[in-house]
Amino acid sequence: MAARTKARKRAVDVLYEADLRGADPVELLRERIADPSPPVPDHAIRLVEGVAAHAGRIDGLIGQHARGWSLERLPDVDRAILRMAVFELLWADDVPDAVVIDEAVELARALSTDDSPAYVNGVLGAILDAEVPTSS
Repeated sequence: MAARTKARKRAVDVLYEADLRGADPVELLRERIADPSPPVPDHAIRLVEGVAAHAGRIDGLIGQHARGWSLERLPDVDRAILRMAVFELLWADDVPDAVVIDEAVELARALSTDDSPAYVNGVLGAILDAEVPTSS
């Protein structure tokens, strides 16, 4: 498994756990960093901190583009995957959009329901179409 793929999985784990516990994701991240087994990759730190820094905007976009579901009704792991991927799509310029979406879909395939990969793909595609300008 590639280093960034592992980092994304670790970031989703932290975001998911923080959401379930009603905890601050950055504080939980600090706890995970303090216990270096397993280590927290730098990219995972960047993702969790980025999601926390842009949480309001990220949740607003997911809520706006999650057709048929409110943010609260989404499966918990899907919510964590979407939050991470939206941050990476909009604020991580060093990662191609197609890679972000593909990685998020693969995480949904591995961690969530049978319907989740297509749903995650659709939500992220809609956000990408609405938020990222295309060059002509």
